[in-house]
Amino acid sequence: MTRKPTGELRRGWTTGACATAATKAALQALWGGETPKTVTIELPRGECPKFDVAHSAYGKGWAEVGIIKDAGDDPDVTHGALIISRVCMGDDGIEFRAGEGVGTVTKAGLPLAIGEAAINPKPREMMRNIVLEQCSAFNTSPNVQIEISIPNGAEIAKKTWNGRLGIIGGLSVLGTTGIVRPFSCAAWIASIHRGIDVARAEGVVHVAGCTGATSEKVVQELYGLPEFAMLDMGDFAGGMLKYLRKNPIANVTIGGGIGKMAKLAQGAVDLHSARSQVDFAHLNQWCPVDVSQANTTLEAYQLAGPELAQAIADHARQAVERQLGGAQIAIDTVVIDRAGTVLARSADE
Repeated sequence: MTRKPTGELRRGWTTGACATAATKAALQALWGGETPKTVTIELPRGECPKFDVAHSAYGKGWAEVGIIKDAGDDPDVTHGALIISRVCMGDDGIEFRAGEGVGTVTKAGLPLAIGEAAINPKPREMMRNIVLEQCSAFNTSPNVQIEISIPNGAEIAKKTWNGRLGIIGGLSVLGTTGIVRPFSCAAWIASIHRGIDVARAEGVVHVAGCTGATSEKVVQELYGLPEFAMLDMGDFAGGMLKYLRKNPIANVTIGGGIGKMAKLAQGAVDLHSARSQVDFAHLNQWCPVDVSQANTTLEAYQLAGPELAQAIADHARQAVERQLGGAQIAIDTVVIDRAGTVLARSADE
């Protein structure tokens, strides 16, 4: 995760909020004959942000408006993207379609059916409410097709987890509150949960959560796991394990560098360097030599050797089992070094 800047952080708006604002302005252009320069919407919790119209076009029976997404101070990959809503009259209620750069659902387990545009339920609800509001204002029927597109969205999506979740061809239109809160962990943890949902729906019996790209590559090759069985755990071990406790999968592997795995072994569930630290005095109890003065866990390993790595793997597995609270899940752990060499493994007997 990008380093968090100091000082008060500016919040931003989700793709769902931008799509809703663009839809409102497009409907006003379609039914009122004029595109507004700004548009205000009410978010689910009552906030009423104003959006500038950055793009507009219209033709016979259709109109479209684009809003540039402002994610505030959050390192959101969609910051600055143009979110376009094209509206036209339909025949049967309110329909949603995926335009350029918006993905399509191809796997079960997500809150949308296979084949649906990757426009999440809450943004759909927000846009439906806008359609009903504008239908009342213009005295027309709510039979509307809404097509959301994000130019360059397919390329941006390569920087997201959409491919693993079975969302192909572009980005998802997301947001439950409409607000992007800078450096919030919620979006990351929600993606871990959706990964578990997809794995369960696909009948996968073995998934892995790893602390980073190197450990992920090692673990995936070690077990021959498919891409969608790899959960983007990162530092959020607790967020993953809490969800697995209620939504179990038969076999779970936890892999990571020796430092983060030592934190997990000592009971930490948030492995970020700003939120948990290795207790070297505690680590000292797991090896035959004194490592209490070591500066890093890797340095401690260099002093103590394989016995310490094995102890970390064993204690990490036991810590995970405690977090799972008796769920019927077979756990194994893999500890690696920075080069990707496996230092130790521990599995249920």
